[in-house]
Amino acid sequence: MRTRSGRGAPRGRALTGADQVPSGRGTAQSAVDGRRLTLGKDGRLTAYARTGDGLLRWTEKRPGGPEWTGPDFFPVAHLTHLSVAQGADTYVHFVARRETPRAGGPPAIDVVHAIQYQTGRPVTEWRSLGNPHGEPDRAARLGVPAAAVSASGRVHVFVRNAGGGVMLRRESPTGKWEPWHDLKGSGVHDGLVPLAHASGRIALLAGGERNAMWWRQPEPEGDIRRELNIPVRMAPGTVSALETGPDRATYYWADPDSGGIVAHRPGGWLIPLGGTPAGGPVAAVRAVLDGYDCTVLGHRDAGGDIMLAAFGTEDEQSGVWWSPAGERGTGTPVLALDAAGRVVLAAHGPDGALRVARQTGEPGLVMAPSQAL
Repeated sequence: MRTRSGRGAPRGRALTGADQVPSGRGTAQSAVDGRRLTLGKDGRLTAYARTGDGLLRWTEKRPGGPEWTGPDFFPVAHLTHLSVAQGADTYVHFVARRETPRAGGPPAIDVVHAIQYQTGRPVTEWRSLGNPHGEPDRAARLGVPAAAVSASGRVHVFVRNAGGGVMLRRESPTGKWEPWHDLKGSGVHDGLVPLAHASGRIALLAGGERNAMWWRQPEPEGDIRRELNIPVRMAPGTVSALETGPDRATYYWADPDSGGIVAHRPGGWLIPLGGTPAGGPVAAVRAVLDGYDCTVLGHRDAGGDIMLAAFGTEDEQSGVWWSPAGERGTGTPVLALDAAGRVVLAAHGPDGALRVARQTGEPGLVMAPSQAL
């Protein structure tokens, strides 16, 4: 299924409120990882980005748009990375790596967590989840955290440790945080990709020096167990995951040798998809197009153009054709569905402003011209 642009169309915890956006802070300096575009219980989309000293948030005024409010600015000091996850209850969870300067010594490194309970509402205060390492030199080598939320609402935070393995800290059934747990692994790259299946089972994929490492729960709320390594190499930071069947994920990433995108379902073959991604995770979402269950992928190519492809879900082998979305960006794009089930594309333009394009009502995947937020 080919895509095309619509360029011819007409154009219980303490809460922290949003501040007015100071001059120069309305422009994102860095994208967040994970779910950068979330759909709330009220049907409104929310987009997130990060500046050097805080979080930016844009919110749809009504389900399906097209008007947005924002950006709202939430000051957060000393974050080096920020990732977003969303649970089945639609709560939005933020996990971040914080690097706090200390006089006369190395900075203190920890993982912090905050929550947005409802669309457009304040963000809770940031609570520290600590660092699995007590020694300052090892603590300083802690990686970038990522999170997934089980069907019951338990938050699972994964992070690469100083030795190149993976650590897990998660909420207990009572809501208290369990101690850090070593999931093992070796040579793990940053860019961990956790996935919460609709069944409640959580899986994690991590790229490494020679193999990909894979963990998953045998049953919802159970222990996360390591599976056999997958003999593939992934360009670091390019992996994304999409549930494409019951308790079955398809992973997409850039091949470090060919530079093109590949698809893989554990236990199956690698499927080359082409494309010329310029880095960052492959954007992926499932959508109903012309009555068919389809997967839509997106990436920014080497020239800065946003490229889209759509095909029958789990039918990549029938062929994937990339088409320009009619947008240019400086970072990786993100895809989501709005309240009407339409595909929404968000990306930061060359000027740093967030731009959003939405699927039209035409057959196939046709994107209307974007609007700057």
